[in-house]
Amino acid sequence: MQNQHDVTAPPARPTAGRTTNEDVRAQNLATVLQLVHTDGGLSRSHIGAATGLNRSTVTGLVTELMELGVAVEQSSAPTGRVGRPSLVVAADDAVVALSIRAEPDAVTVSLVGLGGAVRSRVRHDLAGAPNPRRFAHITASLVDGMRADIERHYRLVGAGIAVPGLVDETGTVMLAPPLGWKREHITARLTDALGMPVMAGNDASVGAMAESRFGVGRGISNMLYMNGSTNGIGGGLVFDGTLLRGTSGFAGELGHTVIDTRGARCSCGRRGCLEVELSPERVLGLLKRRKLDEDELDIELSIARNPKVLAEIERQVDVLSIALTNFVNAFAPEVVVLSGYLGVLLATSRERLSTAVRVDPVGSEGRSVRLERARMRSHLMQIAPAELAFAPLLEDPVANAPRIRNPR
Repeated sequence: MQNQHDVTAPPARPTAGRTTNEDVRAQNLATVLQLVHTDGGLSRSHIGAATGLNRSTVTGLVTELMELGVAVEQSSAPTGRVGRPSLVVAADDAVVALSIRAEPDAVTVSLVGLGGAVRSRVRHDLAGAPNPRRFAHITASLVDGMRADIERHYRLVGAGIAVPGLVDETGTVMLAPPLGWKREHITARLTDALGMPVMAGNDASVGAMAESRFGVGRGISNMLYMNGSTNGIGGGLVFDGTLLRGTSGFAGELGHTVIDTRGARCSCGRRGCLEVELSPERVLGLLKRRKLDEDELDIELSIARNPKVLAEIERQVDVLSIALTNFVNAFAPEVVVLSGYLGVLLATSRERLSTAVRVDPVGSEGRSVRLERARMRSHLMQIAPAELAFAPLLEDPVANAPRIRNPR
């Protein structure tokens, strides 16, 4: 991003090792689109203040984004003041991506607009984990049911899929124990089945990315995100505003941190991994319930009086305290965001967990770490996989803007 310089002049001839005016303009277009994508409708003056770009440059960039069909100008929300409402620039939510979630008991497909609005959602419940071929068939059937609406009203850029397992940078699922998948080229399979570009990622990593953009992690440079469910525990690390991928994209497998070497056997083959010691299934069993969503479990535990339930929650909170202390020592985040089942544990024992994170880490006197519950709840995984599909557009709007069928 270039500060206080007008980059509307014709591009200079590219020179090795130098950035041309056209390169700078492309970077600025991406910056402005990313800003309105995550922050919603903004005035041009707000965009200028946030990016450091002057007024004429912002005007030129906004005009180009509108011509590309990825941004719109619209009236701001009513303020109660006399006079005409001001105009704001927003991402055009007619530009959409498919958000696909793979789970052992369901396949869910959401249609998500640029800017994070969920336009529609369909879910196919399953009796057991589908093999990759059946998963692709079910997904294609769900998408086929949405095509007429998409073709009539939207411009589709592609699809993203979140998988509970190890996904490398090629989109290959190396191992997903909850699904029983191993070395599965899921992006290639879905690209063939859907007839569109597909990108894949680990569910916790894409959850961390979405929470940092739209949720409680907005504006946080260093964040540790952890999600817990019946599928296990995963994590995502945002360092200096960038999602940490690690070798082959496998960073963040926090659920396989060993907490008790004498504990229960984990799917990875070791004993006492965090994800077997922190399991909602143990609590559900004591509650004599097969399945509860996050909000239902919140209610159940807020009124729980069964001593066995309370003792199990206390044990799991102690385990989580140990794990969080270790992770704070290792990564020194500003904020720890807990999602899913871990968010439920935080709600039941916030003071206890906060005290452990504040007092126990090495050098705790000189650091401040906040514990937060993920703000987006179930909405998070409806939009998170779509961020994978939007990534090329957000990085280069000129090259990747979808074709406008009916120019405004």
